[in-house]
Amino acid sequence: MIHLTNIYFKVLSWIALLTASVVLPVMGQDCPPGYVLKPVTANNSIEWGKFPEFSLPFKIIYSGPRFGDTQSLPLKHGFSHIAAFSGPEPGSLAGKNRASLWYGVATSSENQPWADNVLRSPWGNDTAAYRSYWDNYAATVFDTDIVCLDIERMQREDRDILALKTNAQIPENYRNLSNADFLFAYKRDIRWWYTEAVNRLRAKGVKALITSYSDVPIRNTWLNITANSWQDWTTNLARTHYLMQDNAGKIGGSFYNALDFLSPSPYYYYGYDHPIGKDYLSYLLFNIESNAAWGDKPVIPFVWMRIHDSYDPNTPLITPFMAEATAIFPFFSGAKGLWLWENPFFPGNRQENYAAYEYFIQGLYRLSAFKNMFEGSYQLVIPQSARDQMELQNPIWRGVVKGNDILITAQNPYAADNQVTDVTVSFQKWSRSISLKGKEIFLCQFDLNDIVNSVHPTLSDAYVYPHVVSNEMNVVLTGQNGASQVDLSLLNVKGQIVFNKKLKVIAGESKEVVALPNISSGIYFVRFEGTSRTIVKKVVVHH
Repeated sequence: MIHLTNIYFKVLSWIALLTASVVLPVMGQDCPPGYVLKPVTANNSIEWGKFPEFSLPFKIIYSGPRFGDTQSLPLKHGFSHIAAFSGPEPGSLAGKNRASLWYGVATSSENQPWADNVLRSPWGNDTAAYRSYWDNYAATVFDTDIVCLDIERMQREDRDILALKTNAQIPENYRNLSNADFLFAYKRDIRWWYTEAVNRLRAKGVKALITSYSDVPIRNTWLNITANSWQDWTTNLARTHYLMQDNAGKIGGSFYNALDFLSPSPYYYYGYDHPIGKDYLSYLLFNIESNAAWGDKPVIPFVWMRIHDSYDPNTPLITPFMAEATAIFPFFSGAKGLWLWENPFFPGNRQENYAAYEYFIQGLYRLSAFKNMFEGSYQLVIPQSARDQMELQNPIWRGVVKGNDILITAQNPYAADNQVTDVTVSFQKWSRSISLKGKEIFLCQFDLNDIVNSVHPTLSDAYVYPHVVSNEMNVVLTGQNGASQVDLSLLNVKGQIVFNKKLKVIAGESKEVVALPNISSGIYFVRFEGTSRTIVKKVVVHH
């Protein structure tokens, strides 16, 4: 018995020594949401009443299905505006709670060159007819707080614009221009039409905040995000769209200046089961972060609870964890609101389970417990750009700092359902290790003055990309608490070291290009050895 007691105290001593220098992980369940969702089981129903009433300090617009709701229930559950009306609405809504998505800005004046989906020409249109239509619309939104124009009538790329030079419907005096002059004239004149629609609203006294669907500096598709560096996306004017430029090609101009906020549309093009679909969260955050980098206009993205194919009657809803993450993460990347959209032209006889909407509402509700963190002055903590996270496919975390508190959200979109992922989160001298189970969305607030971790410099993570290399590889190191040294070793499949190099890791993230020796093609392992942690990554060398 005495022997067992001695062993017991020795174990306690070892635990004490370990916890003095090792970051103990905070599990997601240590910060549980105050409400446990039991998702709806009936079709064509959203059970608003089972959620507590709550609010958020953002402009969150509801343009989803109503299913007979006549009590404006979204306004009691996180949403600030309604754009899809039901029952006595919009008459029963205060103007401050009304939003309007203006379909047909370019297409509702009958057979006009601008309205033609193939032509999309700014020349030869009946200006008086358009202005009359716009003036009539202005009267319907005189007491509306937000108006979003849905135009989508311009040739997007230079090659598409130049293709019009062979179209006989384009006036000859334009077709005879040089390519450079034709591009300049088209972009200048299409911006005029986009701007004029806004100007007519203002001329009729509409005071609403105005935005335009998907008309933002970075109009991007899913597939080419990692083709350019993050610095390139945020500094190279060639990456921005001409609608958001002035006549000199810089961000600004009449249309950009006419908008009160920007509305990118990062709808998910792929389901989660698609290999690319696992990048959904980095894709969403990239659209917010890249557009916020080009100016100081607020960013309020459109989000959709479906996979992007709006004209497919069988378009599926997204998974529950995608819906919940979509409601939480954007605000940690700087979004000032969300516009939750649904296709109003779907057949009315669809029978579907709308649990995805309830998981989105649950995400908003979880966030509302910390809404004071987003009021007044606060600081975003973005340890790695969404573009880089898409390339590295690593866990994603973001933070918000206000006063002595930090609010952390995290998810590993690439995890298996029962996989546990340890993630180190940090800000200045404060750090924690959190553990994520599967694809859960972590959300928890911490006191920055609560320093319980070692102050010694440490390596917390390391990545190598691309996965197939030739003469060099990119290394990303994440460290805590100052600078330290890391030993990099390249091992073959037999465990033999074929190359080594010493690297410096600093607090935060550092990147380095490592030149490789002349080695044969094959599979290798990159070992990073820090003072308290060893990390191993696989890489394929191919010449």
